[in-house]
Amino acid sequence: MSVEIEHKYLVVDDSYKKQEAEAHHIVQGYLSRDKGRTVRIRTVDDRAFLTIKGPNHGATRAEFEYEVPIGDAHQLLALCPKPVLDKTRHIVWYAGNKWEIDEFHGDLQGLVTAEIEMPSEDYRYEVPPFVGKDVTGDRRYYNSCLTTLDALKHEG
Repeated sequence: MSVEIEHKYLVVDDSYKKQEAEAHHIVQGYLSRDKGRTVRIRTVDDRAFLTIKGPNHGATRAEFEYEVPIGDAHQLLALCPKPVLDKTRHIVWYAGNKWEIDEFHGDLQGLVTAEIEMPSEDYRYEVPPFVGKDVTGDRRYYNSCLTTLDALKHEG
């Protein structure tokens, strides 16, 4: 088991694209979105992963992730409630830290979020200029909640 500690923000402009080190196409769906746990299937380019996440405790939660055959992932995605998430993940290095910027497509077009994973809750980091409002504790921005397409308004 690993532990995930991350902060999530809304992105205010597309200047991150000039700093991009790499980009990946991601499709992900949720087999379970029960309170206290999520089970996700995700394809990243030509690879696939099954991920189980526990409940959040601040910015921290347990995470189990396993690579699975891509064919199995496509079959599991077909079992997921619609819609599944479709996004481009842009990797940006800023002030020595890796930022993952998710640019959503389809029904969530226009939503762009940035995440930074940290080694500890008290880790200090510099926020890039393209980063806006901190939405770390806002459940509406959890990927598992975005698939419900409730009345989420894109903020900048």
